[in-house]
Amino acid sequence: MQQLIECVPNFSEGNDLNIIRQITDEIEKVDGVRLLNVDPGKATNRTVVTFVGTPQAVVDAAFLAIKKAGELIDMSKHKGEHPRMGATDVCPLIPIANISMEETAAYAQQLAKRVGEEQQLAVYLYEAAQPDQSRNNLSVIRAGEYEGFAKKIVQPEWKPDFGPAVFDANRGATVIGARDFLVAYNVNLNTTSTRRANAIAFDVREAGRTVEVDGKKVNKPGSLKSVKAIGWFIEEYGVAQISMNLTNINITPVHIAFDEVCGRATARGIRVTGSELVGLIPLKAMTDAGKYFLLKQQRSAGVSEKELIRIAIKSMGLDELVPFKPEERIIEYMLANKADSKLVSMTLSDFADETASESPAPGGGSIAAYVGSLGIALGTMVANLSSHKKGWDERWKEFGDWAEKGEQYKNELVKLVDADTKAFNQIMNAFALPKGNDAEKATRTAAIQAATKYAIEIPFKVMQTSYACMEVIKAMAETGNPNSVSDAGVGALCLRSAVMGAFMNVRINAAGYDDKNFVEDIVAKGKEIENKTMAMEAEILKVVNEKIGI
Repeated sequence: MQQLIECVPNFSEGNDLNIIRQITDEIEKVDGVRLLNVDPGKATNRTVVTFVGTPQAVVDAAFLAIKKAGELIDMSKHKGEHPRMGATDVCPLIPIANISMEETAAYAQQLAKRVGEEQQLAVYLYEAAQPDQSRNNLSVIRAGEYEGFAKKIVQPEWKPDFGPAVFDANRGATVIGARDFLVAYNVNLNTTSTRRANAIAFDVREAGRTVEVDGKKVNKPGSLKSVKAIGWFIEEYGVAQISMNLTNINITPVHIAFDEVCGRATARGIRVTGSELVGLIPLKAMTDAGKYFLLKQQRSAGVSEKELIRIAIKSMGLDELVPFKPEERIIEYMLANKADSKLVSMTLSDFADETASESPAPGGGSIAAYVGSLGIALGTMVANLSSHKKGWDERWKEFGDWAEKGEQYKNELVKLVDADTKAFNQIMNAFALPKGNDAEKATRTAAIQAATKYAIEIPFKVMQTSYACMEVIKAMAETGNPNSVSDAGVGALCLRSAVMGAFMNVRINAAGYDDKNFVEDIVAKGKEIENKTMAMEAEILKVVNEKIGI
């Protein structure tokens, strides 16, 4: 499986778009990387760039970008609100897929060595790439910033890890490392006071503040773990902000940081007006935030991914300063291959037209998955209606949990719509392989068998998921909003059809697979699922028809 690393270099230029473009052009020259986001800040005079790619390609692209930044940015003339020490201030590598932190750190060290030696630039390692734990913290390395670096670099304890121990007035120095995914996040305040913003930052950041107790200075930690924060005034927006780095969003998620700042600000007579994301954010961070704010309202969180993201944006005011476009800010959306969702991205009429065309795909397997997704969507609808039904307030969480389960099943079945067509296409591609000699014939046969097995497994997954959905439908028929019981009944009919239709695809594809033990086993399991589904459908329809009454 392909290894992927993300790189998020911070360049000390946020105003001159021509300079920024020249730097990002260097990144895009390299095959194997994809530029995901360019986020310039005028007041900070700093641009955060995000790109992703295979490890060596990322190292090559970062090397070129650091070189170009050093040629174009003059640190002796630089002014900005954000702490900085070089033209390329910091350049972290982050493991994204199929690569360990240790491997990522080795690539960071490779990049740092290359920059130091070939560009003759002072480079410091940080976080996982820095073996010396006494100097692995970015804020410690950057202390004194560019203005104090001429004195700092000549101190023996601050000799660069790579490159000359000489102050470079134009380029400054660069910090390169490997770290976990970090979310850069700013909260906007209704004040212009940097001092008051800093007071709130000290309240929440893990490092806290120094206080005097019994005549001694001691540290008083802040309220949020894995959070770094400072307060500053952003002239561009005319407001003060709490600027935070959330270094582990599993420990302190974005929504918790936002709510904590809101509480601390209110206690100091200040109001939070919104917030700002710098760079990209994982999808789960946004959907978790949406669920968090819905549950605070005692509302069902079993809604679509799109709706959860909308709730998160509105709840945290992420669109206060500039429009927040999920397709440009959520990392999974930026990395998504559109070909993997070709069918489900179509309109209903286009999907029907594509199905009716002379092309053999999408076929019965994809339609079975789609029918199943509609069936559980109806069950999820009943759960949401029941959760919000007047007079049922004490049961909102019970039905909300059913809605969340239904939403998860629906999303899985929607993905299987395209997956089934992809499986069919893989079989066609395998049959198209050359067969001019024995070696080619053997390769072709192996490819056909592998593709056929995949084409069996996908509709079988449709069967398993559709049958699992029947539990939600049954619960909604029995305990859900009685005005929607017919919807639960239609959902059961859809899911029964999905199971039976998918089983036909399992069987017809299994006829071309050579491993007869595998075929016998999966057909037996499929028959069991089909029988259980039909029995469950009968139970549900009995309840539905009794409640309808006529």
